[in-house]
Amino acid sequence: MSRVWVLVSEAVLLRSSDKAGLYKINGEEHWIPWSQIREDSVDKDGESGELWITEWIADQKEIDGDDEEETEE
Repeated sequence: MSRVWVLVSEAVLLRSSDKAGLYKINGEEHWIPWSQIREDSVDKDGESGELWITEWIADQKEIDGDDEEETEE
C-alpha cells in the first residue's frame, strides 16, 4: 500500500499535545494528528520548517501543498 505525502514548505509548530500538533500554515492554525505527519517534519514547539502531511488530511483541512511524494508502507 502506498501513501501520498503533501509538503508544506513553511509551517510553524505553535504547540503540541500527545496526539496532535497545532501548526500555523499560510496564516491559519490547524491541529494535525501526529499519525498524519511524516517523521522528518518540524516537531519542536516554536520551530518552523517543512511539514509533510498525508494527502487525506491536506484535503480535509483544505491545505495547499508545495509538492507531493508517494511512498510505500
